[in-house]
Amino acid sequence: MVQIATITGKKQLTIPAKIFERARLKIGQRVMVSEENGSLKITPAERVVEELAGSVALPKRWYGNSIKEVVRKAKEEHFLRKYHIK
Repeated sequence: MVQIATITGKKQLTIPAKIFERARLKIGQRVMVSEENGSLKITPAERVVEELAGSVALPKRWYGNSIKEVVRKAKEEHFLRKYHIK
């Protein structure tokens, strides 16, 4: 499916509604945007996380937590170490 879209002066792009729906995207959802040979590719961030699942060992202290909770805890630990803040 091909649709026309316009890039704004703020370099923002609105995804046409039909493509948004067909791609099963959701408002507020995080996506990965990449460029390949002049074409843009938009991939839901959750899909990338699922593809990478198991490629890195999860610390035992995080077993049983949701991905969202693991990310929250990892960020908290990172910023505490880096900036001594929570």
